[in-house]
Amino acid sequence: MAMNRNHSQQGGALIDNSESVLRDCKNVELSFSDVTHKSDAFKGTKKGSVYLTPYRMVFVSSNMKERLCSFMFPYYLMKNCSIEQPVFAANYIQGIIKAEPGGGWEGQASFKLTFPSGGAIELGQHLFKLASNASRAPAQNGGGGCAPAGYMNGYASPYAPQPTYNPYAYPAAAPGMNATAPPYMAPPPPYPGPPQNWSAPVAPGNTKAAEAAGSAYYNPTNPHNVYMPMDQPPPYYPPQNQPDKKNN
Repeated sequence: MAMNRNHSQQGGALIDNSESVLRDCKNVELSFSDVTHKSDAFKGTKKGSVYLTPYRMVFVSSNMKERLCSFMFPYYLMKNCSIEQPVFAANYIQGIIKAEPGGGWEGQASFKLTFPSGGAIELGQHLFKLASNASRAPAQNGGGGCAPAGYMNGYASPYAPQPTYNPYAYPAAAPGMNATAPPYMAPPPPYPGPPQNWSAPVAPGNTKAAEAAGSAYYNPTNPHNVYMPMDQPPPYYPPQNQPDKKNN
């Protein structure tokens, strides 16, 4: 962590050319406690803005007359960070920051970033993700040292770090084809379906059922009923060889 090395005389933030500001938040209050080596620069509450880069968090005070005008937090020197959401106060981020060699101070201190205008959860989640992805050190700048490879230790992340992304490897294309995508193959022709005037064969033994179905009557207005023709009664044959009845 470096002190008073990341601000301009006009009150702007000084960011190394190899880095970029990924998120910023204004109207932030910074305070310190449990400072190992006491210094007047750590007393009181500082108001200003905070900036996130891929390797560090930078606080710039809105009052350039302060003894502490800017503060740089390398992710690998931060630990025990968490997002707090009190019921009757503004949300804040807290943690512990260690001094880096040549950073303008020594030891370690507990810090508290309060967000009266909101934004603590969004910035905190982004901060934890950047700290997990900070796997290599940027080039050293005039803003107070460089961050060697490592992660922010012991932070309370609301979600697990993202796994390393492995792009999908397409199979090798045929000569003359585009190598970035598999060769295109035309779909098979559609099934032509059964020929016209085709009817399903009738199973043996069901000839009478087929004839009955063919003579059935279907009413489109009443599709649930099918009217079948009634069977004709058998012909009447008088009994044969029956003697005449005698009247007694």
